[in-house]
Amino acid sequence: MTSPSCGKWLSLIGIGEDGAEALSPAARTLLAQAQLVVGGARHLALAGPLAAKTMTWPSPMAAAIPEILARRGSPVCVLASGDPFFYGAGSLLSAHVRPEEMQCLPAPSAFSLAAARLNWSLQECCLVSLHGREFERIIPALQPHAKILCLSWDETTPPRLAKLLCEKGLGPSRIIVMEAMGGPRERLRESTAQAFGVEGIDPLNLVAIEIAATAQSQILPVASGLADSWFETDGQLTKWEVRAVALSSLAPRRGELLWDVGAGSGSVAIEWLLCHPANRAIAIESRADRASRITRNALSLGVPQLEIITGKAPEAFANLPQPQAIFVGGGGGDTKLLDSAYAALPSGGRLVVNAVTIETEAELISRFKALGGGLLRIEIAHADPLGSFHGWRPALPVTQWSVKKL
Repeated sequence: MTSPSCGKWLSLIGIGEDGAEALSPAARTLLAQAQLVVGGARHLALAGPLAAKTMTWPSPMAAAIPEILARRGSPVCVLASGDPFFYGAGSLLSAHVRPEEMQCLPAPSAFSLAAARLNWSLQECCLVSLHGREFERIIPALQPHAKILCLSWDETTPPRLAKLLCEKGLGPSRIIVMEAMGGPRERLRESTAQAFGVEGIDPLNLVAIEIAATAQSQILPVASGLADSWFETDGQLTKWEVRAVALSSLAPRRGELLWDVGAGSGSVAIEWLLCHPANRAIAIESRADRASRITRNALSLGVPQLEIITGKAPEAFANLPQPQAIFVGGGGGDTKLLDSAYAALPSGGRLVVNAVTIETEAELISRFKALGGGLLRIEIAHADPLGSFHGWRPALPVTQWSVKKL
């Protein structure tokens, strides 16, 4: 343990439901030396009685930062649940305090405790937090045979999860409600989603889910090119085959930002977000009714973080964060729009533009000659009934120009 005199004046201590008695001697010493202890009301009660001045986290939590920083150089303790750097206060504090000023003494996280109770290998579980986050984020995790550990917002989360599972055709899935883990009030109760009737749930809970899927279950594929039927649309939709090619050309990478220009039903932006949970996307759509439809699609497909701008490009580009990739759909032949999109990209950024008209195709060919990149013609035909037989019915060809900015 490093003493505050060595420069580590801020101590971040993980505490569980078993309270101060379960803390290490080093953690108890730091608490005894502290002049200020910060934490949630529950954490302060678990650690008490405390001789130091205490402060309960305000809302938002960031409002406490000035008070903590004002005591730089004096011993301060911050209490957090379990592992403070696992969906905890660690990231908030580390944005303001250098590593050489702070030490962290974690306790087992709720995820670790849950895995230990269930004999589940933690590395094989999908870990999700719905605490302070949109509920729909759970949807992409609903995969066959998945084991999911989900931090709840409160006592309403478990029945809401059971309802969602039933709506997705996953009613036989196993649900274990794990309450107040690690302390004297710990309780585990199990049910299937379709028979869920657990009552009197403690607000402090985690839900473990073991997915049982059937042939009728609605499971989101993990590859690009979702079937068009997944999207609500008025017909303004990049069809699944062309969308799969567009996403391949856009080449999503972890944490990157996409602008989906003329987003229509939002399908490209939504699939970009599904590629990785850290990805970001902005859908730009001039029609308010379509923007509302994009919102509904984003929620139903589990990416509520999609940002939607209702406005006409390129004017709507003003003040937006710089993207690493931009997609412009089939109507994007406007010279000013394409110039603005290319200018908005950083070096190494990718622009992908689809054309369905001869005029837009001519514009893309001109830009291909001037700027290089790749030019691709996508021709799709589907087998359709032809009398008592079948024949190929071609869709309108799509010309795609993709370019990486130098």
